[in-house]
Amino acid sequence: MADTQAGPRKPPNPRLFRSEEPLSVTLSLNLRQIKRDKNADSPWRDATIRYVDANGKPVEVPLRVRTRGVWRLNHCDFPPLRLRFGDKKADGTLFANLERPKLVTYCRNADNYESYVLQEAQLYRILRVLTDASFKVRVLRIAYADSASGKVETTRYSFIIEDPDHLAERLGGKIFDRQGATSDDLMPGPTALMHTYLYFIANTDIAVRTLHNVEIITLPDGQNVPVPYDFDMSGVINAAYAGVDPKLPIKNVRIRLFRGFCAHEPAYATAFDLFRERRAAIEALYTDAVGQLLSPATVRSTLKYFGEFYEDIATPESVRKRLFADCVK
Repeated sequence: MADTQAGPRKPPNPRLFRSEEPLSVTLSLNLRQIKRDKNADSPWRDATIRYVDANGKPVEVPLRVRTRGVWRLNHCDFPPLRLRFGDKKADGTLFANLERPKLVTYCRNADNYESYVLQEAQLYRILRVLTDASFKVRVLRIAYADSASGKVETTRYSFIIEDPDHLAERLGGKIFDRQGATSDDLMPGPTALMHTYLYFIANTDIAVRTLHNVEIITLPDGQNVPVPYDFDMSGVINAAYAGVDPKLPIKNVRIRLFRGFCAHEPAYATAFDLFRERRAAIEALYTDAVGQLLSPATVRSTLKYFGEFYEDIATPESVRKRLFADCVK
């Protein structure tokens, strides 16, 4: 597997991701227009983000936005967006050097859909506890305002995801964007950790070979590290719209199914040890400023579900029965 050419170097540590405290902003755009942009090639639209800085000073940042996704464009009342900051107008603000990050929005203007967003943000944060080979996120409380009238339509939690080029730069590598990767092409340790994590959250909505919901980062030594993303179909969230591939031997997303490579089996003991070592840190995420945004019932259900994972990896026998019986050859 040969790598691709690297893109332009990106500043790897934008200010926005240096804190995990939720940030309140107002996003102003033509709401009616953006909701009508249902095509994959929809144009970029003008928008502004406003927030109050640490000194109490209002800051306004111009940007452009466009809709993204496939399934969500047809099923969401409000689409997920890609943001584009440019022309140096964001310099000196929290949104400097972000390039073209994704914004995960509320989809439908209902409390359960907002909870899905917050739960998914937590899953990104959990992976950050386990490895630097993971996307940074920042939770935003966004007032969605119409640019024509200035009227706020709704205020909901959302989150921004680190630009993939920043991720690659931070890891000292570059993005590999050719399909066809196999277990032989990927570093066993990071790949075992990724698949353990996917089993932990019960996510099967990923395919390494076709680069579906995964980035592969090629390091300077030629080794390839997979980094997963897009976790809203995970069983731990159990979104009303979540489903599984009918080709898989499970009927709903709450049923964990191990999809790790059999060839990497020797690397899993280290991954399991890391999960045990970081368990308290993972659970602490549900008591901090972001975790407290979730309902107590959601937190209890989530931690109970995670506890079942730890039972699955408790003994070599349970690992063989629950995980490696389904490993991918």
